[in-house]
Amino acid sequence: MSVPDLNLLITLDVLLAEGSVARAAQRLRLSPSAMSRTLARLRETTGDPLLVRAGRGLVPTPRALELRERVGPLVRDAETLLRPAERLDLLRLARTFTLRGSDGFVENFGPALVARLGAEAPGVRLHFKQKTHRDSTPLRDGTVDLDTGVVNAGTSPEIHTRALFRDRFIGVVRSDHPLATGPVSAARYAAGRHVLVSRQGLDRGLVDDALQAVGLERDIATIVDGFSAALALVRASDLVTAVPERYTHNLRSGLHSFTLPVATPDITVSMLWHPRMNSDPAHQWLRGCVREVCGE
Repeated sequence: MSVPDLNLLITLDVLLAEGSVARAAQRLRLSPSAMSRTLARLRETTGDPLLVRAGRGLVPTPRALELRERVGPLVRDAETLLRPAERLDLLRLARTFTLRGSDGFVENFGPALVARLGAEAPGVRLHFKQKTHRDSTPLRDGTVDLDTGVVNAGTSPEIHTRALFRDRFIGVVRSDHPLATGPVSAARYAAGRHVLVSRQGLDRGLVDDALQAVGLERDIATIVDGFSAALALVRASDLVTAVPERYTHNLRSGLHSFTLPVATPDITVSMLWHPRMNSDPAHQWLRGCVREVCGE
């Protein structure tokens, strides 16, 4: 089946509005002969003469009168559709954004982010979603609008990223734990019983590599898949854990934190989004809010 030339709609709209081949040609900046050829194509496509001679002018057929009522709004809608997006009106914006983050993001950055969005765009709602894996599929299929986390080799190359902040791992114990007083040497640290945080369920991490480099090994008593669980265990026991300092700031309230006695690499927490959202004004505004809240 042949596909009709939709450009004919624009010409038809002007012809029916002007009722004259010459005036329509002038309005569309075409020659009268080119406009006559286009009218011939329209007649062939619609199966109707559309405009017929009446004295020295042209008058529309009943079919043309019917089309005139429909083609005008259709062309206006198409022009609106293809026009650049209007300036974002935050006070009228009504939209739900799904933001995915690892354990601790909501607790640490959620309150300030919700307050910021509520003050600027009262009709915007945030849906926070727990990040249980690093798969980019939720960004690709649109179930997640904005992701946060550490970019690595497994991140899809199509995904856009922007760094939010750098973070470092620190040790955490309850406030009256023996490690809460005095210098914490590598040997003294390794001698404790530890909680390892691993979403993949691995039995070692960056701290273990750092301890191994100085000939030490720690006793991992338990493995959990989130920072909240690790800190809850530490709060109620003699266990020790290592978590990102800034990412878990609010979660560590009332606990004792200390600099690790071994060197571990810093991490960069970034936001990630799919290319189709890159030029969306509302999404650009959301990214700016997240960047500013996390950068404070």
